[in-house]
Amino acid sequence: MNRTLHALALGCLLLMAACTRLPEGVHPVQGFELKRYLGEWHEVARMDHRFERGLTRVTATYSLRGDGSVKVLNRGWDASKAQWKEAEGRAVFIGSSNEGRLKVSFFGPFYGAYNVIALDPDRYSMICGPDRSYFWILAREPKLDPKTLEMLIGRAKALGFATDKLIYL
Repeated sequence: MNRTLHALALGCLLLMAACTRLPEGVHPVQGFELKRYLGEWHEVARMDHRFERGLTRVTATYSLRGDGSVKVLNRGWDASKAQWKEAEGRAVFIGSSNEGRLKVSFFGPFYGAYNVIALDPDRYSMICGPDRSYFWILAREPKLDPKTLEMLIGRAKALGFATDKLIYL
């Protein structure tokens, strides 16, 4: 019985750690400044996932909490229901606060990777999760200039992301 509990605990720890890893060959930005990252970001492109499926006009707003963690408020328009859908989460740094590597939770103690892999804090951000199936391009404005978007898509493709599967908002 004791071995079973230890194995179960180890399995849970490994699963939780896997959810916050970086895809192989992908690196978070260095020199990350949280204060410059805070505020509203608009989704420009993303991979499809059930938690955002069908949503348009998606934004992510980041603000500082009193405990030093980051409040994450994701919001998107669900046209099929003619209503806004919101989810609030909490993000914390995985390592150094000057590295764009955080973990975010929308469901209690379960965290997912939030890796900032390209950034101009005044214009765009490129985010990935623990593997190459989670990917977003965010911008400070609802639209990103085509040249910058093309450059980011090229970088994502070079890193092995399936850019042909991106959904553009």
